[in-house]
Amino acid sequence: MTMDLMPSLGLHDPALFALSVLVLNATPGVDLVFVVGRTLQSGPRAGLAGAAGISLGCVVHALAAAFGLAALLAVSATAFSVLKWLGAAYLVWLAAGMLRAAWRRPAQAAEPLAPSGAGDEASPLARTFRQGLLTNMLNPKVALFFLAFLPQFIDAGAPDKTLSFLALGAWFTLQSALFLAVLVGLTGQIRQRARASATTGRWLQGLGGLLFLGLAARLARTETPVP
Repeated sequence: MTMDLMPSLGLHDPALFALSVLVLNATPGVDLVFVVGRTLQSGPRAGLAGAAGISLGCVVHALAAAFGLAALLAVSATAFSVLKWLGAAYLVWLAAGMLRAAWRRPAQAAEPLAPSGAGDEASPLARTFRQGLLTNMLNPKVALFFLAFLPQFIDAGAPDKTLSFLALGAWFTLQSALFLAVLVGLTGQIRQRARASATTGRWLQGLGGLLFLGLAARLARTETPVP
């Protein structure tokens, strides 16, 4: 997005927006933990699949903010609570699967990672993509973040606030996707050097499961907005 285009869209402080997005991306949370965990466990392709799902989730949240759907979560305690508990339950479900994998015997734990043909590989990548999408979409804190964060960079006299929301949402999603791609690359280098054994893989599964349980608990403790 060029600087000349910013005023015409009613946007301001692009440098501050870019820096803020970078800080938010680098702050440990569900998305970052998910991408790093999947990359360490299954490799860069799985990490990129998860990042793609998260990016699509950001698109959904940006559209919701632009067209006012996210406002429902800010004023409806019931809607917020339903989404919050769905998100927490999904994180617990993911954590349970990771902890089960960690408790398997080494031979059993290695089976899903055994070499396979291209057709067999598509299914795990698609599953990781869906998991990334759902972890992002079922987090009401992300929706409220878009609703609270984006307006700070939109002029009060913007000619078309919906278009302004969409422009900032697109910028946020693109910058976040690039950040996650770089993160996958760096994590993949660490994984390649470590060449994790079956035992190390089980430890990673167990640690990831515990982290997701903690994130689920934190999400469940999120206070419901008071209308």
